Amino acid sequence: MKIQVITLFPEMFDGVLNNSMMWKAQEQKAVEFEYINLRDYGLGPRKQVDDTPYGGGDGMLLKPEPLVAAIEYAKQRDPEALVMLPTPRGAVYRQSDAKALAEGQKGLIIICPRYEGYDERVVQYIDRMFCIGNYVLTGGELPAMILIDSVVRLLPGVLGGETSAEIESFQQDDQNIEFPQYTRPEVFRDQSVPAVLLSGHHAEIAKWRAANSKRT
Repeated sequence: MKIQVITLFPEMFDGVLNNSMMWKAQEQKAVEFEYINLRDYGLGPRKQVDDTPYGGGDGMLLKPEPLVAAIEYAKQRDPEALVMLPTPRGAVYRQSDAKALAEGQKGLIIICPRYEGYDERVVQYIDRMFCIGNYVLTGGELPAMILIDSVVRLLPGVLGGETSAEIESFQQDDQNIEFPQYTRPEVFRDQSVPAVLLSGHHAEIAKWRAANSKRT
């Protein structure tokens, strides 16, 4: 999978995407990341990418010309890629969405908005708008990282175990939460591991896990 990120701050991604599972995924050739600096498509000698909104109001909006030019560059490199835009107007992003994107194996082009948002005329170049929660961030870089992490970890071979992703929380979106888990020592500060997990009785363990896989 090829993932291209359009951002004014490509350096923000280095620490997140070049460590742990994201690093492993790149080593295994499961994913390739490319960062497209929106400033490279800015207008004039100052490489302007934003301007004041028509009708007045605080803040600045991303201009359509640089953003669309960056999208078109990314689409040339991967014509079948889906163009994704994090925005409060999008549908709430869920685990089922991550699974669908991972299984679809299409490339992704993720736009990272900044300032007060973007010129509405950009929307016609977007395949999907998504929202990671009902709160406001300073830019789209963190939502982009969340989307990337949630998808890439589901690509074949990245997690390792064949069923690693199947028993996690939110596999049916809001319907279940992963059951509590324990490891050694058997007793920690007077708190013991539930006896059923020590029993070796797989049917009873499965029943206990099912009973404890619900949102509290």
